[in-house]
Parts: sequence; C-alpha cells; structure tokens
Amino acid sequence: MDSQVTVIQASGSIDSISGNQLRRDVSDAIASGAKTILIDCEKATFMDSSGLGALVMILKTVREAGGRLALCSIIDQIEMILQLTSMDSLFEIFPNREAFEQKVAS
Repeated sequence: MDSQVTVIQASGSIDSISGNQLRRDVSDAIASGAKTILIDCEKATFMDSSGLGALVMILKTVREAGGRLALCSIIDQIEMILQLTSMDSLFEIFPNREAFEQKVAS
C-alpha cells in the first residue's frame, strides 16, 4: 500500500472520547504527510451522535488538507446511522480493507 495511506483502527464505541482520539490520530497522520486515511471499523461495536460528529469533523479536516477519507468494515448499526442522517453519501465506504486496497491500487 502507498506510504501516503494511513490506516486507523477504530474499536469499541465510537463516541465523544474515542471520536476525539480518532480526530487526533487523523490530524497526526495528515501532519506526517498522509494523503489518504482509511478508518477501519472492523472492531467498532457502536457509534453514537458524538461519534458521527467526530467523523464529519474528520472528513472536513481531511478534505481541507486536500486528502481522501474512507471507511471500511462498518457494522450494521453504524451503516444505519449514516443512512438515516444521509451521511452515507458523504463518505467513501468499502466493505473491507481488501476492497479499499484494490481500489487504491487501481
């Protein structure tokens, strides 16, 4: 995978605390030169509204830096929140990390 791609693993609940940590991780990755950020949600178990807010802020941060943000391996509950809020159209979502890697490689 490209060295300008950074994978960040989300785990447990994506809420105000972990959402803030994700925001710091993404900011650090951008500061280190990452152009593409993949948030892998394979180990995430839940997301609340503050977690959704954090993802939206992360998307804004990445776009302002001229980068690309993608999510993969989202669970049904996260997918449902994204769909109910019409945020699913804002995020690039992949079924798993392999699908993301194939897309980036092409």
